[in-house]
Amino acid sequence: MNYLSDNDVVSLRRDSSGIRVIWRDASPHNSVLLTERCNNYCLMCSQPPKDVDDDWLIEEAERLIPLIPRSAREIGFTGGEPTIYGERLITLLTRAKHYLPDTAVHVLSNGRRFSDPGFAAQWASIKHPDLMVGIPIYSDDPTTHDYVVQAHGAFDETVRGILNLKRLQQRVELRVVIHKQTVARLPQLAEWICRNLLFVDHVALMGLEMMGFARANISDLWIDPYDYKDTLSQTVNTLQTYGVPTSVYNHQLCTVNPDILSAYRKSISDWKNEYLEACTQCVRMNDCGGFFTSSKLHRHSDHIQPFLA
Repeated sequence: MNYLSDNDVVSLRRDSSGIRVIWRDASPHNSVLLTERCNNYCLMCSQPPKDVDDDWLIEEAERLIPLIPRSAREIGFTGGEPTIYGERLITLLTRAKHYLPDTAVHVLSNGRRFSDPGFAAQWASIKHPDLMVGIPIYSDDPTTHDYVVQAHGAFDETVRGILNLKRLQQRVELRVVIHKQTVARLPQLAEWICRNLLFVDHVALMGLEMMGFARANISDLWIDPYDYKDTLSQTVNTLQTYGVPTSVYNHQLCTVNPDILSAYRKSISDWKNEYLEACTQCVRMNDCGGFFTSSKLHRHSDHIQPFLA
């Protein structure tokens, strides 16, 4: 229990068999799961959707918010697909605004629910001073995007959702998970974003997390980050040339070109972030994003080389 500290929030099991930590005040990576249900079925989903009644998760989130210190910098809400709660999600975010007025809120969503102008308007009505929604776009080709998320028509709904949100001046981040199905058209996707969605607030280019469906579909998804580093450089260059704020997440420094370092971020949550034994002699280890624990265990780049000077 020595990892617990002041202002952490824990959930006690009713039978006293254990506790679950749901907020760590010293961590910058607090993310609250709201549901495991989702209307997408993404090939690489690290949290495979379940058709279950898990409303207790949002109930727990509602109880959690008043317990979080007002000094908290950011809180994330994720799923599954949080927008399946509809108005109840709006109520939760409004609650966060009132209890934590200085805390940034980031919500992960597939964006499809926002294709309903009414729901987008409800979202905007929260008037949160620092609220962003992260929405995935996996290709400029609708067929490819729909294949990755395993949902026909998802691309059109997602794009309409983004347009509805930005029409209401809401902050939107685009998220692109890079794998074998998405990497080939990554430069074209960057061009498409710059020509059609130049008004988005941020684009995150993300390495693959080797969990859930990603492990089950590894033969269809895995590509060594070292092998697409030039494609990644081209993509980042295009986005930055157009002035789109861009970040590269979940990659190791030795697998990317130096020209993308202005966009490089240490992004892996601390509780699932590790390094290889070879990394201990690297002089840049403290600047490197490291590995997901799952990647260390199951699959990572074959080109990990420590910087020695």
